Amino acid sequence: MYTLGFDIGSSSVKVSLLDVAEGTLVGSSFSPKQEMTIESGASSWAEQDPMEWWKHLQIALDEVVSQNPHCREKIQSIGISYQMHGLVLVDSDKKLLRPSIIWCDSRAVEIGRQAQEDLGKEYCLSHLLNSPGNFTASKLKWVKDNEPAVYEKIDKFMLPGDFIAMMITGTVNTTVGGLSEGIFWDFPEHEVSSRLLDYYGFTKEMVPEIVETFADQGQIKPELAKQWGIPENVTVAYRAGDQPNNALSLNVLEPGEVAATAGTSGVVYGISDRFQYDDASRINSFAHVNHEKEAARVGVLLCINGTGILNAWLRRSIGEELSYEEMNKLAEVVPCGSEGLRVYPFGNGAERVLENRNIGASFENLHFNLHGKGHMIRAAHEAIAYSFYYGMEVMQEAGIDTNVIRAGYANMFLSPIFRETLSDVSGADIELYETDGALGAARAAAYGSGCYFTLKEACGKVAKIQTIQPNAQKQEVARANYRIWKEELEKKINQ
Repeated sequence: MYTLGFDIGSSSVKVSLLDVAEGTLVGSSFSPKQEMTIESGASSWAEQDPMEWWKHLQIALDEVVSQNPHCREKIQSIGISYQMHGLVLVDSDKKLLRPSIIWCDSRAVEIGRQAQEDLGKEYCLSHLLNSPGNFTASKLKWVKDNEPAVYEKIDKFMLPGDFIAMMITGTVNTTVGGLSEGIFWDFPEHEVSSRLLDYYGFTKEMVPEIVETFADQGQIKPELAKQWGIPENVTVAYRAGDQPNNALSLNVLEPGEVAATAGTSGVVYGISDRFQYDDASRINSFAHVNHEKEAARVGVLLCINGTGILNAWLRRSIGEELSYEEMNKLAEVVPCGSEGLRVYPFGNGAERVLENRNIGASFENLHFNLHGKGHMIRAAHEAIAYSFYYGMEVMQEAGIDTNVIRAGYANMFLSPIFRETLSDVSGADIELYETDGALGAARAAAYGSGCYFTLKEACGKVAKIQTIQPNAQKQEVARANYRIWKEELEKKINQ
C-alpha cells in the first residue's frame, strides 16, 4: 500500500510517495527546479497563479510515478500540505477569478488593523487568537473594496490547499485548521466567526463546507485517475497548512513540543493546550492538526518572512556560479560576527513579529577593503538566526519555551552557520530529521485513510540525523553579537 503527499509551496511543489508498510520514502520530486515566480504588481503585493501550482504538481507527480510504475495501482490516498494564509477565489463553475494573493502579500495590513480596532482587541485575541491582520479574511476584504466586479462573482473563497483538493476531487471544502489560518475561526465557540463575517460583509455561503483534517475529503475525479494512472477510489484523506504539517512530520503533536522550518520564510511552531496569544499579535495561534473542541491543540507560530529568500537573493546577486553548499563553505572561514558586518533580513514584506512593520532589508558596516562574499553570506546566516531568536523571546513571553527544536534536514538547516548560531544564541538543542512536508503529508494521508491506527504510529518512524548543541566557547560571543544586532533592530522599529 502506498500514499502520496503533495506540498504546495511558493517556491516549488514537491511530491512524495510513501511505502505505508515499511514507513519509508519510495520516491520524491519537485517542480520547478528554480523558484516559482512571485508577481508583485505594486509595492508589498505578492501573487501567484494557482494553475502554476497545479501544473508543477503534475510534473513532479509524473516524475515520481514514472520512476515507480509498480506502485501506481496500490496508491490508497493523498495528503496535501500548502502555503498558509493565501486567498483563492472561484465562481459557481469552480473557475478562478484572479491570481492568488499569497502569504507574504502585505496589502491588507491596514484593513486588519482597522478590523481589530472596530471589533475590539479583546474579542479578536480571545476568540480569533489573533488580530485579523494581514491574513486571508483581510485579503478577501481588500478584494471586496478594490475589485468589486471580481467580488460579485465569488462563489467560494479557499486556501491554496483547498484549491488543490478541488482540482483533484471536483469538490470545494476546507478544514477548521484552514479557517483558523485565515482568521475566520472562533475558538471558544468552535465555529466560523459570525461577528467577523458580518463586520467584513461576507456571506456564510462563501465559506466552503468544513471537513475533518484526517478523513475522506473527496474521491479523485475518474478522468484524473485515468490520466495519472492510479485507482479511481483514491481519496484526499488529509489537508493542512505547511507549518502545522511540518510539525506533524516531525512528530510534534503535544503541548511543549516545538518544530521549526527555514525555507523561503522561517517558522518556529510550538504546541499548547491553551488558547495562547500575544497582546501585540507578533506571534500567531492556529488550530493544530489534532485540535478538537474538547482537547485544544493550538500551534503558536512565529514567522520570519525574510529567511531562505535572503539566501536565494544572495546567490542570484553575488554568487550565481556557486552552489548553496559552496556558499556555506565560504561563510565557514569567516569568524563569528562577520568582522562587524550586520544584516537585517526583513526584505520580504511586513513582518508580524515587528508588529506588521515593513522595515526592509539592509547590510550595515560594510567595508570594501575588509568584507567579501563569505562575510556577506555569514552575516546573512547569522542574521536569520538572530531574527529567529528575536521572535523566540516573544514566544517565551507567551509561555512557549524552546529547549529542544525539531527540524527537517533541509533549506537553511543545511547551513552550519545558521543552525549553530541559532543553537548558541537560544541555548536550545536542535534535532535534525530526515523528513519534509510532502513526506509528512503522505504519512498523514495514511492515517486519514485508516492505514495507520494512530498519529504517533504514522509519524513516529522518522529518523534523526543529527543533534546540534550550544557550544559553550562560542555562546558568549554569539549572544554579545545578538545583543548589538537587537539594539540596532529596535532603533529601526522605533524610527
